[in-house]
Amino acid sequence: LSTDPGTSNMMSKLTQLTSMVSSLEEKVKTVLLEGSAVKHRRSLIPPIIFEVKADSLGIFQKTHLKVDVETGKLVIKKSKDGPDDKCYPSKKILQLIKSQKLPNKLVIVLETEKEKTLRKEYVFADSKKREGFCQLLQQMKNKHSDQLEPDMLSIFTGTWNMGDAHPPKDITSWFLCKGQGKTRDETADYIEHDIYVIGTQEDPLNEKEWVEILLRSLNEITTADYKLITIQTLWNIRIVILAKQEHAHRISHVCTNSVKTGIANTLGNKGAVGASFVFNGTSFGFINSHLTSGSEKKLRRKQNYFNILRFLIMGDKKLIPFNLSHRFTHLFWLGDLNYRVQLPNTEAENIVQKIKQQQYQELLVFDQLNMERNESQVFLHFQEEDISFPPTYRFERGTRERYCYTKQKATGMKYNLPSWCDRVLWKSYPKMHVLCQSYGCTEDIMTSDHSPVFATFQVGVTSQFVSKNNPTESDEQGHIELLNCKATLYTKSHTKFYIEFHSTCLENMVKSSEAEDQDGCNGTLMVMFGELPKLTPIISDMEYLLDQHLLICIKSSDTDESYGEGCIALGMEDPQQQPFSFSTPLTHHGEGTGCFQGEIFLHAPCGKQREKLYDFVKIEKDEAVVQKHQIKSQSSQQWEQSFCVDQIVPNQVLANQVKQSPPGTPAGFKVTEQRAKPGSPVLGRGDTPVTPPARNPTSTQKFGPCPSARGPPSTRQQESFCPPASADIPEMVDNPLYGPVNTGSNPPPGQNRPHKPPEPAPRKNPAVRQRSMTYSTSERKPAVLEKAAVKNVLSAMAPNSVNRPEIVAPKPRPPLPAKSHALREAQNN
Repeated sequence: LSTDPGTSNMMSKLTQLTSMVSSLEEKVKTVLLEGSAVKHRRSLIPPIIFEVKADSLGIFQKTHLKVDVETGKLVIKKSKDGPDDKCYPSKKILQLIKSQKLPNKLVIVLETEKEKTLRKEYVFADSKKREGFCQLLQQMKNKHSDQLEPDMLSIFTGTWNMGDAHPPKDITSWFLCKGQGKTRDETADYIEHDIYVIGTQEDPLNEKEWVEILLRSLNEITTADYKLITIQTLWNIRIVILAKQEHAHRISHVCTNSVKTGIANTLGNKGAVGASFVFNGTSFGFINSHLTSGSEKKLRRKQNYFNILRFLIMGDKKLIPFNLSHRFTHLFWLGDLNYRVQLPNTEAENIVQKIKQQQYQELLVFDQLNMERNESQVFLHFQEEDISFPPTYRFERGTRERYCYTKQKATGMKYNLPSWCDRVLWKSYPKMHVLCQSYGCTEDIMTSDHSPVFATFQVGVTSQFVSKNNPTESDEQGHIELLNCKATLYTKSHTKFYIEFHSTCLENMVKSSEAEDQDGCNGTLMVMFGELPKLTPIISDMEYLLDQHLLICIKSSDTDESYGEGCIALGMEDPQQQPFSFSTPLTHHGEGTGCFQGEIFLHAPCGKQREKLYDFVKIEKDEAVVQKHQIKSQSSQQWEQSFCVDQIVPNQVLANQVKQSPPGTPAGFKVTEQRAKPGSPVLGRGDTPVTPPARNPTSTQKFGPCPSARGPPSTRQQESFCPPASADIPEMVDNPLYGPVNTGSNPPPGQNRPHKPPEPAPRKNPAVRQRSMTYSTSERKPAVLEKAAVKNVLSAMAPNSVNRPEIVAPKPRPPLPAKSHALREAQNN
């Protein structure tokens, strides 16, 4: 080559150009590998400013709150673009308190100098802005926490019947919870969820295609990297679980399974898929189900539910005696449950008009799932967030403006009234933190006749415990002591019972001795347990024990058959006040079978408890709310005291009370009286024995009707463990006044008897006997009444107790005419 200086200069420039081109090629390759969506990803959460009104001596002044999640600071400033007035780091923000009375009011508790606290009250534009502010501060608190392991997670759950159609290119609105219903504020779009659970039905894609679409969609709206935890498919029913890459090492014991509930329970077009795992010390279960379709097939859907509950095997193998609802700390059930609005087909246009006017609550009264849950038929003790979005089925494809509720079939015209078929429910152990932050449906995904449904949750989790106490300071071995325990079982099968105790805080299962005493009461069996074994936890630390739960299983000594399972939380508000009482419902195969109650004493050294991150946001207990809870607790205590008191109530009174509609019964519904057929045996009467005949141990019919199933949950507390008195009245009971009736000589007291004239002899004072089913007393033995009091009670009960003709008071007769003097002398002679 020439040594000319011009040529050397040109070669130098060519070398630089080559280097630049190579650098550009590398950058283009990076963009192509990461996908075209990289440009849409957010790198950081930007500072967000909220315009609020601050309460200063009763005068509200406009101010601004600036939340900087990345730097961990809350800035208070008078004007949006003005200077910062005050700045508080995340450690100085102690708590957020939401007002229940005013949904847009928030109290912020701040730490000032010398460990003093300051309360500041703010009013936001609306409740959605307040919720977005709380979620951002919670995210900031979590990000800048000193804890090595999280104690709360954010979980997204979504269900979508895809209608055998490919999804659109953009489905990010589903994961951003955009649409109708309880949605998140736009300021919360930057908050990523830790776990995504996606359930689909009638899914035409293969597993690889669907996972790629999900990961690409999350890649567009989040900055985190997500990893596939597990996937399970049954025909076209599928569940996918994705989690942040940073949580991958915390997830273990992954398990999947499926159950077919199609024709003859052999076809997988209907059924359920499930997945479970353990996150540090907390177990999670997720079920995606597609139940039988058709408004008239409500009973078939109920059977689908029980089959899934019994035969979907997941979780810890040691908990085989317990069904799915007790095997997991948190259980989420989602899918196309296919429950419809139970109204005549002629009401189709009226339903559409109600939807256009957003009068959803008037239609939800007739929702089959709500009606079944109100009667405790399905999803016992599950919860669902209030529905504030329109029915998600059946839309005309390509639009969300019209419902297509008619379908021509070979058998004729079929109606599919607009209904909330797609649902998300959950059930958690008692006293576990669970908060549903959104529940709604999308508006822009229209390839299917169903709309996708989303629900997001904030849940509490536990991690590997490390005690702060010095092990050399105390050699005392802690234990858990149960006192004054008794079980009320809805059965008449007299046998001896024992209890099995299961828990992650116990090294092995513990079995109690047989029950000492049994006492039948109002068609139930009262089992009194004597001294129960002291349970020795693997870690003797009060802070550890307060996060634990005991699973109990009450079994028969004869057959080792379970008569009820329940869960007891060991957590309490004040560990210094012991023992503390507990009460938990008992269930078996998804049906209520009784309740178990008693007291617990925790023997363990106490230390300073760690603060939970999910306790950062609290709900203020307004005065009206506190009074409401007090009234509920008092009514619950009164019920528990009067549940097994022997009383007398004539059968006609019981029948009259059963015929009354329970409170909350919607207009248009009637409660029909179930009459016994002539000559048929009735429970507790005729020749029916007190103890029912032996049944197959696998049969679920050994229990009598659960009293809790007689009234809607609107009349009960969500966490009430014993049903209310008004809902517990059986139609026929064994009356101790008359004794068992085994012969047909005397008619039952509920029938009209021939009236007998009173005997001329004076009646003695009636002897007061023990009464069964009185709702006004809580004493075991009623006090002896005076004769006048007894007379008043009987006279008050008479109009309702016996069908007798109404006695009409005789009209006053006119005075007799005076007799003449001659007539009186003739009578004397």
